Amino acid sequence: MFQERDHAKRENTYAVVTATPPTQSNSIGINQDGTDFSYFAQVQLGSKAKSVYLLLDTGAGTTWVMGPSCTSAPCKSHNSFGAGDSDTFKLLPQSFGISYGSGSVSGDMAADTLSIAGIKLTANFGIANQTTDDFNSFPIDGILGLSRAKGPAPTFMETMVAQKALKANLFGVSISRSSDGANNGVINFGAADISQFTGSLSYSPVITNSEGDWAIQMNDVGFGDASAGVGSKSAYIDTGTSFIFAPEADCKKFHDIVPGAQSTDGITYTVPCTTTTPLTITFGSNTYTISPKDWVAPMANGACTSNVYGHEVVEGAWLLGDTYLKNVYTVFDVDQNRVGKCFL
Repeated sequence: MFQERDHAKRENTYAVVTATPPTQSNSIGINQDGTDFSYFAQVQLGSKAKSVYLLLDTGAGTTWVMGPSCTSAPCKSHNSFGAGDSDTFKLLPQSFGISYGSGSVSGDMAADTLSIAGIKLTANFGIANQTTDDFNSFPIDGILGLSRAKGPAPTFMETMVAQKALKANLFGVSISRSSDGANNGVINFGAADISQFTGSLSYSPVITNSEGDWAIQMNDVGFGDASAGVGSKSAYIDTGTSFIFAPEADCKKFHDIVPGAQSTDGITYTVPCTTTTPLTITFGSNTYTISPKDWVAPMANGACTSNVYGHEVVEGAWLLGDTYLKNVYTVFDVDQNRVGKCFL
């Protein structure tokens, strides 16, 4: 669901932090931009296996890449893919257009081979001929849609299932924290990577009205041992979102139990930069702690911003992005329609 805040302040400041190559089969390292804002993998397209960087987005159904005829500013500074890059490229009589939390894109659909982590599929994906300037802020050349939602053509997940590329239709995600130094982020297909977590995975079923998104039931959030009392809410697990977004009332309840938290608009909160207490998120009987390294942003202009925002992306629901995922190894299980979780 490609979403972050204050992207304009970061224009053209990104880098590519390459991940350590994983050892498990059907796995690939997850690169990032050095700021924990975007996580992406190298994907090969077409008969000539042209490499592009695609954002890994569990909140998006449509996969797309910037096209050679695109004249938007981001397309001029990124890799593109089109008919001239492959002998097997086929333009489809379909168009696509998507508006994200940050930016929009439109273009035409095409079919060609797509390879990632040793898996090669014949897939449908978009060729962008227009993007907004939001994409200037990121090193990505497009998006790999990993949600279960329907798109204008069969999605990557539907294609993976239909072409029986794996013994089990699932993938696991572990993403890195830039401040930790070495990048060991990984996405693995077909089986959970037990080297990425300790203990055992706890599973939650995907809620029935999630319309193809990876949404599960969340019981509460808290600050250390204190509960915010937000009650049972849907939580969308989204690798394409940088932070955590919540209904404004829920966001206030959380920050009300954070000593020194302040807000002038109910959306963005500042918290003491000395905060060392974790944010907690409870699913069923299991509670996961989110490090203050992630939910409290580094000092800027003498203040620290909370990475939990009072912005209702999905009505009545929470959106748990990379702020959450840097702490929890997550398995997205298509076959059993569930999400697995365990501490990194």
